[in-house]
Amino acid sequence: MLKENLYKHHLILASSSPRRHQFFKDLGLNFEVLLKPIEEIYPEYLQRHEITDYLSVLKAKPFYTGLKENSILVTNDTIVWHKERAIGKPKNPAEAFTMLQSMSNTSHDVISSICFTTRHKQIVVNTETKVTFKELTKNEIWYYINNYKPYDKAGAYGIQEWIGAIGITKIEGSYNNVVGLPTHLLYETLNRIANS
Repeated sequence: MLKENLYKHHLILASSSPRRHQFFKDLGLNFEVLLKPIEEIYPEYLQRHEITDYLSVLKAKPFYTGLKENSILVTNDTIVWHKERAIGKPKNPAEAFTMLQSMSNTSHDVISSICFTTRHKQIVVNTETKVTFKELTKNEIWYYINNYKPYDKAGAYGIQEWIGAIGITKIEGSYNNVVGLPTHLLYETLNRIANS
């Protein structure tokens, strides 16, 4: 249905994430993956969705000059917000352990923004999902880190992996958002652009 609405458009996804690629395929979309390096640095005063809004727009900037009339560029950013600060991707096993241990037996928010850029306009949408972990043992945390190596994931975990199956007791909001892309917002906004 969405694919038919977008037949006049050239959809570009600026992400190397295989999870996001799969979501686009699951929605039946024809798209091209284009990557341009960018330093993901944001002002320290930004909070919660202000961070992901800022970074999703920042990721679109290198593409501004090359966008064609019928192109829709999609850029996205996701953070884990816990104890009033953003948690990014771990650089090593020790960082991953510290992140997961801090989220044990507590709730945190997974916040995502999607930026849609065309030659004539830019739309940014965002959403939050609250995730609750049981009390994780040190052995469970190290088992997960050693076997799944979650260094490409904000907050050092993938909800669709072992840690999600054994550790997450409650989720409020979009599951797909926690995996890496709020697909309901993607679908809704692309339809709006296609029909405008």
